[in-house]
Amino acid sequence: MILNRRAVVSVAVVAAFAAATAGCNSSEPSSTGGSGTDAGGKQPPIAVDLPRADSDFWNSYAKYIPQYAQETGINMMTPTNSQNDIAKLVANAQALTAQGAKAIVMAPQDTGAIATTLTMLETKKIPVISVDTRPDKGKVFMVVRADNRAYGQKACEFLGEKLGGKGKVVEFQGSLSSVNGRDRSEAFAECMKSKFPGITIFEEPTEWEGAKASAALQTRLAQHPDINGIYMQAGGVFLAPTLQLLKSKNLLVAPTDPKHIFIVSNDGIPQEFDAIRKGEIDATVSQPADLYAKYALVYAKAAVDGKTFTPGPTDHDSTIIDVGNGVLEDQLPAPLVTKDNVDDASLWGNQIGK
Repeated sequence: MILNRRAVVSVAVVAAFAAATAGCNSSEPSSTGGSGTDAGGKQPPIAVDLPRADSDFWNSYAKYIPQYAQETGINMMTPTNSQNDIAKLVANAQALTAQGAKAIVMAPQDTGAIATTLTMLETKKIPVISVDTRPDKGKVFMVVRADNRAYGQKACEFLGEKLGGKGKVVEFQGSLSSVNGRDRSEAFAECMKSKFPGITIFEEPTEWEGAKASAALQTRLAQHPDINGIYMQAGGVFLAPTLQLLKSKNLLVAPTDPKHIFIVSNDGIPQEFDAIRKGEIDATVSQPADLYAKYALVYAKAAVDGKTFTPGPTDHDSTIIDVGNGVLEDQLPAPLVTKDNVDDASLWGNQIGK
């Protein structure tokens, strides 16, 4: 993410995918397929289901989708939105299939309940690209994701060092029915236990809901007014209610103030960057919303064109790994952002609206 990703021209990316030959490395398809067009020369329709509209992160992702669809030359169907509801995602997938989708990009928020739908799509030979989350079961063509265990690890190390290994931290856990919530929570807990045993962790399940996080923080602050750290697993839903609550309690103070509560988040949205600049929060891990959109569509087109991939480094500074059962995951870079690098122009959160 620190590199200037805009230097990677979309046309060049697609050309690299199309120029597959036997023995290519994993950044290119390992086999060629059909032309990817119908008899009339029109690109096959590709569908995108947006996971929710109540998160600044996912709203940013949604804005990138049409941009990269155009740049990649994709015939994209009108996106659907499953609104953080697995039943709606299942219904949307069925409707898109009936409408002729040849590939579907989705981001299942409940990674356990999507298996039956994935099986259905596999029987219909409709490849699926899973963005940000990895289904617990079922076949997908590619997972476009970052290393979510690294999110928890980076958050732990940042807070542990800032607190000098002592204190009390409230952790807003994402939904544990999601592989992301589990990965971040498990890595954070393991790191704290091994590296900073003097820090007490209050784990608060939230189901990715800001209201639940705010209510939990309200209760914990009443019980433990000496709380001095917060880990928010999703700034897109937790940032605003958290800052509002802290402000109401006169706890939204500068990092130099003894009452300052050190906060590390996950997402990399512009609002988090502004909060870092103001000293309201201290760090975030920047999830690449732009690259999620870009490479989800690139892989969807590659799947329709009959391309395949193998584990190894890519041509866009990431690594494809085999996560088991034949599922491949392109792990895109996600850097820690602090006051030292918050103005880096290459971060997608600094490029919104420019």
